[in-house]
Amino acid sequence: MRSQTPRPRRNRLALAGLATVVALALAGCSPDVQRGWLPGDSENEITNQTGRITNLWVGSWIAALLVGILVWGLIIWCVAVYRKRKDDDQLPVQLRYHVPLEIMYVILPIIMVGVLFYYTARDMSEIQDRSQEPDLTVQVIGKQWSWDFNYVDDDVFDTGQHAQAVGETGVLADQPTLYLPVGERVEFVLDSRDVIHSFWVPAFLYKQDMLPGRTNTFQVVPQVEGEYVGKCAELCGEEHSSMLFNVKVVSREEYDAHIDELRDAGQDGQLGLEYNRLQDVRVTGEGAEDAEGEEGAN
Repeated sequence: MRSQTPRPRRNRLALAGLATVVALALAGCSPDVQRGWLPGDSENEITNQTGRITNLWVGSWIAALLVGILVWGLIIWCVAVYRKRKDDDQLPVQLRYHVPLEIMYVILPIIMVGVLFYYTARDMSEIQDRSQEPDLTVQVIGKQWSWDFNYVDDDVFDTGQHAQAVGETGVLADQPTLYLPVGERVEFVLDSRDVIHSFWVPAFLYKQDMLPGRTNTFQVVPQVEGEYVGKCAELCGEEHSSMLFNVKVVSREEYDAHIDELRDAGQDGQLGLEYNRLQDVRVTGEGAEDAEGEEGAN
């Protein structure tokens, strides 16, 4: 009596891999996720640019997937058709020309790169367009390892102190909050006091570097009220991971009330780039001078 051949282990691994892929795909279909891993949906774009950015992102992935399917299909076809047969003991032809294929190898990549370049250049021109007059201007200053916000038109500021401990409860809650009025065009003016940082609000699907000695700007219109998380997207030192801030998109009335709170707290005027990373702009006189002295000693 013949013994039953055990199922190959590789078949079990293949089934396990397939089950994992199916589980991940089903998890992505959760009703709480309206657009995959991207924020918002087509009816509620977080900003005036998130729809454009999403379309560019998805279109690029579709193009990459189509190219991948073509390449994989050609590889599998070559493996299947030109595999070595049992009764074939001769070497295949080692040198062969196929002019139409070689032309395709040159022309097709040029077309692909040209199409991707066209759509990327078109969308980036719109995303970075600053020709319109902003409703308000906010200067964001990055520092190791926190943020300062100058509300330029209202001549007030808000400031954050750098995080002392990474991962402790309340680190995010203690970080500064940037208030933005919904439906109004905001121009961000980005500066750095020390090293390279990057201003990033993931829900806005856009970030821009903050370079010492150089000012970057961009405009955006927040369209959905809510609370969002911002962070630094450029490795900037040991406390980089806790260099966080909050963003609140609110009504104009709530925005004005917050500006009045900052003014009542004595935070009127604008913060410059002369402060060091240990500064506390709420300390005046000897306290501020001592902080600058400690930094110089270090």
